[in-house]
Amino acid sequence: MRTAPSLRRLLDRFEQDSRLDRVADRAEAAGQRLGSTSAGPLLRGDGLGHPLHPLLTDLPIGCWTSATVLDLVGGRRSRRAATRLVGLGVATVPVVAAAGLVDVASIDDRRTRRVGAAHAAGNVVATMFYVWSWRDRRRGRHLRGVLLGLIGGTLASVTGYLGGHLAFAANGGTGAPGGAGNDRGEAGEVVAEVFIDPASLG
Repeated sequence: MRTAPSLRRLLDRFEQDSRLDRVADRAEAAGQRLGSTSAGPLLRGDGLGHPLHPLLTDLPIGCWTSATVLDLVGGRRSRRAATRLVGLGVATVPVVAAAGLVDVASIDDRRTRRVGAAHAAGNVVATMFYVWSWRDRRRGRHLRGVLLGLIGGTLASVTGYLGGHLAFAANGGTGAPGGAGNDRGEAGEVVAEVFIDPASLG
């Protein structure tokens, strides 16, 4: 599957940006520590036969997308439910991040690691927008909360594309670990978001 030129340029930019190496190295170190714990096999998805992280990303994405739908068509009566969905999505991020950090420790290709670092950093920012959205909603600033959520969702769409590239293109278009490289001969696996401290939710 060929990548659109504009998206290919975005990927090229991340692959060539050596400033992302520091983020990638820290993510790898964190992933190695998590992978060496008793939870490592579960976070890797050893029992599934494929990485757990892509499956877990449906949790925050599903909650946040549902909240957006309620914001757009649910009216005032749905505000409380939308607020709860935003908060629930944020609450699932740590376990999603943990699984992804374990995956990032298995990436050897430097350029792929840089894309993963951009994916992770972007997801941190997107999650923070949802944290702010949740807080504003709870404080009665619903419209501001909705706008913050839309910004977070837009950013999450971009980082989701990067994650899709890592999970699909970097594995030979199969989505399976250990597949052949993409059209540049890269190899890699999915990587993930970094932790959001639950204490940040107040």
